Amino acid sequence: MRHQDEAVWMPRLLAACRVPHTFSWGRIFLLASCVLAAAVTGGPAQAEDEPGTKDPPVVGRYAGSRIGYQKIVDFDQVALLKAPHDYGSLLEKNTLKDRSGAEWLKVEGRATRTRYEIPPGRSSLEVQRNYQNNLKSSGFELVFDCSDQNCLTGNLQDPYLLGQQLDPENNDSTSYFDHARYTLMKRSANGADIYAAILTGEDKGRTTAFVQVVEVKAMEGDKVQVMSSSDLDQAIAKTGKVAIYGLLFDYDKAVLKPESKPTLDEIAKLLAAKPELRLNIVGHTDNRGTADYNLDLSSRRAQSVVTALTQDYAIAPDRLTASGAGLTMPVAPNDTEEGRAKNRRVELVAK
Repeated sequence: MRHQDEAVWMPRLLAACRVPHTFSWGRIFLLASCVLAAAVTGGPAQAEDEPGTKDPPVVGRYAGSRIGYQKIVDFDQVALLKAPHDYGSLLEKNTLKDRSGAEWLKVEGRATRTRYEIPPGRSSLEVQRNYQNNLKSSGFELVFDCSDQNCLTGNLQDPYLLGQQLDPENNDSTSYFDHARYTLMKRSANGADIYAAILTGEDKGRTTAFVQVVEVKAMEGDKVQVMSSSDLDQAIAKTGKVAIYGLLFDYDKAVLKPESKPTLDEIAKLLAAKPELRLNIVGHTDNRGTADYNLDLSSRRAQSVVTALTQDYAIAPDRLTASGAGLTMPVAPNDTEEGRAKNRRVELVAK
C-alpha cells in the first residue's frame, strides 16, 4: 500500500482491528496480529457501517463500500438538481440555501440520504456508471446527468462546489474536489414515483458517493389538533400570543386551504366572544428560500387570514392587522422537517 495513503487506511485498519490509538506494547502486538491475519485473508477487514444505518431502498451500494453517514426523514421536501445551476450567483447574493430556481426539482416524501466511502482504487466514473446501470436495470430513467464544470453555469465553476451544494452536511469539504459527477434518475411504478440522485467525487485517492432516494408520497394528515376558542383565549391571556398550526397553505402559496376552516371557525368564535380583543396576525416561515422572499410570503399569508375573517365571518377590519416575520423568529432548529414544520406557523398576537 502506498505511503501517501496511510492517512486513509491506517485509521480504518485500527478501527477494524479495534486497536486503541494510544501508544502501548499491547497496541503494537494487536496491530501486528491484525496485519498478519489481513495478509492471510487478502487484506484488512472492511470497516463496519455507522451504527443504525442500512442501504437505501432500491438503489443498494457499490461493492465493498462503507456507510459513513445516513439521515432518514419519513416526510420531507427535497430539492433535487435537474439542470446546471449558477452557484456563483447564489454566493454573491448570500443565498446558497435558495432552491427556488427552475434548475431544482422539488419533491415530497420519504427521504433517505446516505454517504458511502468507496474502496480504494475506484474512480468516481466507475462508481457512477455502476449506479446508473443498476438503476436502469431496475426500471429507472435518466432525468439529468452532468460532470465537473458541466454541472455549473456562471462565473464560478469549480467542480468541488457541487458537493457543497448537494451534500452540505459533509464536514469534509474536499470529498468531491476532483471528478465530481451527478446523476438524477426516476422510476414510476404502481402509481408511485421514486427519485434517486447520485453524487460521486474524488480527493487524494478517496472516492465518495452520496446517494439521495426520495419515495414520493403524501404527508400523513390529522397530526394537528384544532385549538378551541377557549384554548386560544387561555394561551393569549397567559403569554399575549398563540401559535396556530391549523391554518394551512400549499407550498409557496398564500391562499388558505379548505382544511383551514375549523381553525378559522374557532378564531372567529374567540373574536365574537371577546369584542374588545384586537389581534395582529403574524405569518412565519422556515429558512428555505431567501429572507426577502419569505418575508413577503409570510406577510401575504397573514393577510389571507385577515381577509378570511373579515369577509367570511364579518369581523370588523379595525380589529385585525396583518404582518410577516418571515424566517427571522424560529421556534425550532431548521435542520429537520419537524423543526421546519414548527417554524411554519401563524401567530395571533394581542394588541
